[in-house]
Amino acid sequence: MRFYVKDSERKPDPEPIKVNAKLAIMVGLVLWVVALLFLVFQATQATAQKPWYTSTCVVGIILGIYALWRERRR
Repeated sequence: MRFYVKDSERKPDPEPIKVNAKLAIMVGLVLWVVALLFLVFQATQATAQKPWYTSTCVVGIILGIYALWRERRR
């Protein structure tokens, strides 16, 4: 196994895959909202012992909204 390949032996880089970034961001955002709603309406002992669960969901939602804003500007 060689760790270095000469430039003349290299294969060309593949083309980037086209993805729908808005769809991926929206799916993630919806999942964070569902998780937050589950934690809010299910007042279980887990959320009482670990209150950072809900703040993690809120941060995920905020980052999702920011990502949507950045994607629309692009």
